[in-house]
Amino acid sequence: MTTTRRPRADARRNYERLLAEADAAFREQGVESSLEGVARRAGVAIGTLYGHFPSRRALIGALLRDRNAALFELGERLLTGPAPDALAAWVRAATAHAATYRGLAALIAGGLDDEASELHASCVRMAEIGELLVARGRESGALRADASGADVTALTSAAAWLHEQVSPAAADRHITVTLDGLAATASP
Repeated sequence: MTTTRRPRADARRNYERLLAEADAAFREQGVESSLEGVARRAGVAIGTLYGHFPSRRALIGALLRDRNAALFELGERLLTGPAPDALAAWVRAATAHAATYRGLAALIAGGLDDEASELHASCVRMAEIGELLVARGRESGALRADASGADVTALTSAAAWLHEQVSPAAADRHITVTLDGLAATASP
């Protein structure tokens, strides 16, 4: 008979403190923040951080777990909504998600093709939802026949980069202009 032991109370506290301090550090300094600094802020040794999170991507994946779940639930709901509005809502939500921390958009873009990355499965899921929304848009006649899920992935990555490097307004303008270009009435 195998039993699963619950983590000790201090280990659970350390885990939660590490997540909270990593979130604060990444919001302030981006995903390249010092992990030693995160551990120090949490009041634990760097070995404790690596005991819970063997890599930076594992830590980021844990931080994004709940956000990913909420984003994917939104994507599932949008799959039943009007095609162009649903796609626009998805792009804006995925962009905001990728802009949570400076540098996150690049990690998400890289995680799509890196099967070893802890972020890979969530990146693939985001791309799948984008592809399904684009397919619905093409089928309904709202999007150009050559519009693709790859266009949406590129758009969200670029818009998230603009959000973190220039401004949220610049990112939103890029989204609007690009979605207008993907509309069926746009010239190929």
